[in-house]
Amino acid sequence: MKKSTIILSTIIFFLVWEIVSRSGLINPALFPPPGVIVKAAITMFKTGELVWDIFASIQRVVLGFFLASIFGISFGLLTGRIKFIEKTIGPIIQLLRPIPSIALVPLAIVWFGLGEISKYFLVFWGAFFPIWVNTHLGAKAVDRKILWAAKSLGAKGTKILYEIVLPASIPYIIAGMRIGIGIAFICLVAAEMAGAFRGVGYRIYASHLIFRVDKMMVGILFLGILGSSADRLFAFIVNRVFPWYQKTLKTQ
Repeated sequence: MKKSTIILSTIIFFLVWEIVSRSGLINPALFPPPGVIVKAAITMFKTGELVWDIFASIQRVVLGFFLASIFGISFGLLTGRIKFIEKTIGPIIQLLRPIPSIALVPLAIVWFGLGEISKYFLVFWGAFFPIWVNTHLGAKAVDRKILWAAKSLGAKGTKILYEIVLPASIPYIIAGMRIGIGIAFICLVAAEMAGAFRGVGYRIYASHLIFRVDKMMVGILFLGILGSSADRLFAFIVNRVFPWYQKTLKTQ
């Protein structure tokens, strides 16, 4: 899609929103027009609250997602290639996987308190499982002929795992990490709405308590912007580090 088409559709969307909000069909206090939301965002930037909220949220997502990637990829490779670990640890991970982060909010506060560790834990929990699943599937999908060839040349153990299985699983790992980024932002909101004192999710919840719908909408829109920007940044980095990745997808 051309950039001009995207810009035009975005302008039309906000224009229709502005007209509907000011037409009297909807209570503007419940559904404020874009102009009011922009004004609230400017005020929040001037006071610094939005800047610090964004900074706090990005910090939580980055660290939680980084830890989830390290553990998700490591466990995915192990469960995907080592039968004993797959039979012992695999079922435990599968048992924990359906549990949503929001269900663990009270437990995270009991375990780690109201500090940052509980927020990192909840983001980590949500992002870990899609990364693990995709890495696990990628490790299991490695062509046996490649593994036989490597073994015949003297490769063993961890060398096969990190020099053959890991590179072959990269398309799966990237897909899992990209899904994990989106889920990390979902879990971030759950984490910040319970026990946080700064962050975009916290600002949405705090604004709800004082009935500031304009501030709530600012927080929601910036969550979308942050999530979309994180996804685009990840795709940009992947295309630079693994330029062959997009070509691989086209041939599948």
